[in-house]
Amino acid sequence: MDDARQPILSVRDVRVEFQIKDDKGWPWSPARSLKAVNGISFDLFAGETLGVVGESGCGKSTLARALLNLHPANSGSIRWMGQEMHGASAEAWMAVRKDIQMIFQDPLASLNPRMTVAQIIAEPLRTHHPELSSDDVMAQVRAIMGRIGLTAQQINRYPHEFSGGQCQRIGIARALILQPKLIVCDEPVSALDVSIQAQIINLLKELQAEFGLALIFIAHDLAVVRHISHRIMVMYLGRAMEFAQKRALYDDPRHPYTQALLSAIPIPDPELERSKVVQLLQGDLPSPLSPPSGCVFRTRCPKAQAQCAAVVPELRAAASGSQVACIVSPDEPG
Repeated sequence: MDDARQPILSVRDVRVEFQIKDDKGWPWSPARSLKAVNGISFDLFAGETLGVVGESGCGKSTLARALLNLHPANSGSIRWMGQEMHGASAEAWMAVRKDIQMIFQDPLASLNPRMTVAQIIAEPLRTHHPELSSDDVMAQVRAIMGRIGLTAQQINRYPHEFSGGQCQRIGIARALILQPKLIVCDEPVSALDVSIQAQIINLLKELQAEFGLALIFIAHDLAVVRHISHRIMVMYLGRAMEFAQKRALYDDPRHPYTQALLSAIPIPDPELERSKVVQLLQGDLPSPLSPPSGCVFRTRCPKAQAQCAAVVPELRAAASGSQVACIVSPDEPG
């Protein structure tokens, strides 16, 4: 991507915290702070896909919701097309909402079971373009249904009459009908079969090329994001561990966490699969209520040293062109 262009979305030091009361504690015990997103920064350009990956509980979905103000960030900067949106009014968010849409993880649960496909897809149009006539709305609904692989005969059916892949296509149509500039995809294929996953990813790539969409594609599987992303951010316990162009990350991963995630990807060749070295992570993911001091990954890192407990590593440039949050030696080859 050409980084000389102005980003459509610029995120700086975004933090999202939740105050958690302990059900087993005393009623007067103070709430504990859970830092779900802890200092995330990136730029996103028109027509680009940013992949966001990490284990469950690392803050990926919370980050997605903060970017759309579905759960407001506690601090940081979120600039959309040069306009600061953190702390913006509901009216200001409504004005840009048509340009930023979201596709959710569970394709069936994200659709209203009492509404037909036509009503579901038309709802954003009726909200943001009330001046359109019913005939104009239905014409656009039929057009977008045909583009994402559904037929006009299905227009009056209900979500429970469709497969998971078809429901996700309905979700894509609902997000796309406003012709947004950015779609945030929150694990859109994790609930689908592998063959259907490939169909949905290919569809998103086609739509991106056709409409010039920017995508934020969230997943826990590095094998999935490889086929759609231009750049990838690897998250762990709310922090960015590595940020790199796709080729650099897959060919030369620098952070031990990225290396472990990549080693777990199955190889189609049986001989190569048997001979590869899998870097197993020790222990469980720490509680975000009590994260390790210093580097949050140090308790599971095979390269951890004493200094890792005292210093919080910031993203810094490695020789490969990646940005790596590791104080040991990010320039060591993976």
